[in-house]
Amino acid sequence: MYSSKKYKVMKNIRLISMAIIAFVTVSLTGQEKSINLFSVPLSNPGNPGKLVIDQISGSIHVEGYEGAEVVIKASFGSNKVHFKDDDQRDGLKRVKSSSLNIGAEEKNNVVHVINEQWNKVTNLDVKVPKNFSLKLSTVNDGNISVKGVNGEMEISNVNGKITLESVSGSASTDTVNGDIKVYFDSITKDANMAFSSLNGNVDITFPSSLKANIKAKSDMGDIFTDFDMQVSSNKPEVNKNNGSGTYKVKIEQWVRGTINGGGPEMLFKTFNGDILIKSK
Repeated sequence: MYSSKKYKVMKNIRLISMAIIAFVTVSLTGQEKSINLFSVPLSNPGNPGKLVIDQISGSIHVEGYEGAEVVIKASFGSNKVHFKDDDQRDGLKRVKSSSLNIGAEEKNNVVHVINEQWNKVTNLDVKVPKNFSLKLSTVNDGNISVKGVNGEMEISNVNGKITLESVSGSASTDTVNGDIKVYFDSITKDANMAFSSLNGNVDITFPSSLKANIKAKSDMGDIFTDFDMQVSSNKPEVNKNNGSGTYKVKIEQWVRGTINGGGPEMLFKTFNGDILIKSK
C-alpha cells in the first residue's frame, strides 16, 4: 500500500508526463467488423479538453456524453487493393493483413488519435466529455458528424459531408465534395465562424438571438435566410497602381449584411450549391 506522500508523487508524475500513449494491435477474424479499442483518461478530468483526429480514409463520428474519458470504437471497411489481381501476383498469393495500428496520445487534456491504417478504411466512433473542442479531418470514403458537444470545432473533409447536430460554441467547417449542415443550440459570443463547400449545400441553423456580420457567396446557387438581414449594396472596388499605370475596378459577388445589428463575421461559401442561414 502506498503512503500518502508516495501517492502524491505518483499523481504528480502522471500529470506532468509528456504523454499517455496507448497503442493497440488487434486481429480481426471471421465476420467481425467493429471493436471497442480503448479509453483515454484525461490529465485534468472535469475540465474542458480537445480531441484531434487526422486520418486518410473513413468516417468520424463524435458524440458528447456524461463521462470523464475519451472512449474510442472503430469499424472497418475492406482493404484497399494494391495489385491488379486481388489474390495473386507473379504466381504468389497475397497475404491479407488484419492487424490494427491505432493509438492515442494525451497531454494536458488534449487527446490526439493516431490512425496509421493506411490501407484500410477506418470508421471511428468517439465519445468525449460534453465540454470538448474538436479538430477533425478525413479525406476519402467517409463523412464527419458531431452531436451534443460544446466547444471550438475545426472540421475538414474532402470527399464527404459534415454534420454538426445540437452543438454549442463555434465552428469552422470546410469540404470539397459534400453538404455542410450545422444546428447550434447556442454559440460563443463574438466568435467568428466560416462554412465552406465547393460542391454542396451549406445549411446552418443559429439561435434567433444571433448578432452577426454576414459574408456569403454561391457561384451556381442561391442564398436563403429567415433572419431579417440588412443587406448592404455592393460598391465597386478600385485598385490603382501608380507604378504600372493600371487602374482596376470590380464588383464582388459576395452578399454582405447584418443580423440583429451586426457582430462577429460569419462567412458562408459554396460554388455549386445553395446557402441556407436559418434561425431556430
